[in-house]
Amino acid sequence: MQQTSTPVIGMIVPPAAGLVPADGTRLYPGLPFIASGLGLGSVTPEGYDAVIESVVDHARRLKEQGAAVVSLMGTSLSFYRGAAFNTALTEAMRESTGLPCTTMSTAVLKGLRALGVRRVALATAYIDDVNERLAAFLAEEGLAPAGCRSLGITGVDAMARVDTDTLVDLCVRAAEAAPDSDGILLSCGGLLTLDAIPEVERRLGMPVVSSSPAGFWDAVRLAGCEVQAAPGYGRLSGVH
Repeated sequence: MQQTSTPVIGMIVPPAAGLVPADGTRLYPGLPFIASGLGLGSVTPEGYDAVIESVVDHARRLKEQGAAVVSLMGTSLSFYRGAAFNTALTEAMRESTGLPCTTMSTAVLKGLRALGVRRVALATAYIDDVNERLAAFLAEEGLAPAGCRSLGITGVDAMARVDTDTLVDLCVRAAEAAPDSDGILLSCGGLLTLDAIPEVERRLGMPVVSSSPAGFWDAVRLAGCEVQAAPGYGRLSGVH
């Protein structure tokens, strides 16, 4: 459908600074994104508990700033209490704003399903408790988590300092730990993964779904933007 203007895509992000993640301008240059920061203190269940009740307020704030859709861009924030909570949180955002809303957990599910991945090797930034909650969430959603390798990071700002070589190695180790997997989930929206994704897919011959790129892919689709992602960032970015 031809649109007279490009819808503004609103994003609730964990860091207090409230900046649009850098992946957005690389994947979808020219699209209008705005963000509101939660001020997450740590990537732990205790950290999530401290901010989760403010998510709906941030969604309303983004609507007031002109957002046409809203995404909660924090994977573990939306899966840590399970599948039913992710659904309920999305609905609460929608009811409060009257806008289409989504979460990064929903985005990675859509991405895995779009690529035909059912048995998932997990490569994450998280501590063990969060990894266990991720595996339980995926199982609730009908997927089969098959092994996990993680970095054990709890610092919000530390995520963006993980380099591409470390991320590639993490994915390779996750795949080796789950030799019967048919895809990899590289989970944590704070990781900068765009350069790692194509290298892992080339090396292992299997698809990689990564949190932040999947979040942008999902939000752009939800907004009805008929825009292709920039090429070269993995299989999911080529799915329309």
